[in-house]
Amino acid sequence: MAVTYLKKASKTAATGEQETRKIVETMLSEIEAGGEDVARAYGEKLDKYSGEIVATEEAIAAADAKLTDQLKDDIKFAHERVQKFAEAQKASISAFEIELSPGLWAGQKLIPIDSAGCYVPGGRYAHVASAVMSITTAKVAGVKNVVACSAPHGAEGINPGILWTANYCGADHILNLGGVQGIAALAYGLFTGKKARILVGPGNRFVAEAKRMLFGRVGIDLFAGPTEVLIIADKNADPQIVAEDLVGQAEHGFDSPCWLITTDKALGEDVMGRMDGLINDLPDTAKAAATAAWRDYGEVVMCDTDEEAVTVSDEYAAEHLELQVENLDWYVDNLQNYGSLFVGEETTVAFGDKCSGTNHILPTKGAGHYTGGLSVHKFIKVVTTQRMTQEANRGVASVTARISRLEGMEAHARTGDVRLRKYFPDETFQTTP
Repeated sequence: MAVTYLKKASKTAATGEQETRKIVETMLSEIEAGGEDVARAYGEKLDKYSGEIVATEEAIAAADAKLTDQLKDDIKFAHERVQKFAEAQKASISAFEIELSPGLWAGQKLIPIDSAGCYVPGGRYAHVASAVMSITTAKVAGVKNVVACSAPHGAEGINPGILWTANYCGADHILNLGGVQGIAALAYGLFTGKKARILVGPGNRFVAEAKRMLFGRVGIDLFAGPTEVLIIADKNADPQIVAEDLVGQAEHGFDSPCWLITTDKALGEDVMGRMDGLINDLPDTAKAAATAAWRDYGEVVMCDTDEEAVTVSDEYAAEHLELQVENLDWYVDNLQNYGSLFVGEETTVAFGDKCSGTNHILPTKGAGHYTGGLSVHKFIKVVTTQRMTQEANRGVASVTARISRLEGMEAHARTGDVRLRKYFPDETFQTTP
């Protein structure tokens, strides 16, 4: 394999993890011990907010007045498509019962998780679309209690767009808390008395680490970190579109990886030559983030063949994977590891992030090797049931007893023995291996 780097990242997803872990561990411990007062104090210190933590009806009404009808219609447009996709996902699985052998039935039930915590990023940018993605999907799944939280902006509280959207999508409670303190409030049931059984939603490295540390006590959607994009492009790709799409993800944050795999060196160099100009043309906040992201985490990888490009891409297992190549169908058939796939120049990460319908809460940091993104299925427990007749015990109990004794588990074996004696008192069974 002849893989070369036209640009190599100086940092990786693991950069700074130890420092982040120590900070988050301390905060979670303090908030669990001190409860609402400590969570509120962190909110005042970090976000300069000292108002009501639980958003009131009056605050929601005020947010409604601040949004234009056009923006409300746009949010409804996104909600409708995310809802339709989630409904189709839900319809793809079902409860069932099957007779595995005479008198032995086994089945599965679908039970929605009773309470979900949805984190909506609101720091550098107001991620209205994240509220749509997480809250809508939870509600379609049938979650009874959805608590959303987002970072407030000083005395004004949560961004009006996020607040209105969270309410429109069906959140039962909305908290003016962001960061680790927001995640802790969701997990510990602070301010609502409703402990989240699963935590979902994207966030910065502190939010991601808080979710990771709480995993086990609560479920999480997936292990995640800063957002990623990988584009596979060949000589037929438009270098301007490729570069714009890379910058489109780089603006998320200083640690957002943006990768290009190409089979054409000229294309790779052309794209690299455009990046600084596009980044420098951004507003200050986005420019600062994209500059650091491209400088420290950007990569351009040259591959000789399409097969090599697929191999390299599958190793990255990128959150967002764009295909801007001639032989699209071949790539779709052969790629295995990614969060969400964007096929062809006509679609792009931003479309999926905002409104096209698929969920934008996706695996990062290599998690695409073993999981997909947030879906309605994440909010539904698939549990199994079984029932059987006494006659079915004739075979099942005997096999269970023999296997149990082979394993050295005598008490297990005797649970089969006792039923055989009760149901078939006049018969003798072989219950030893």
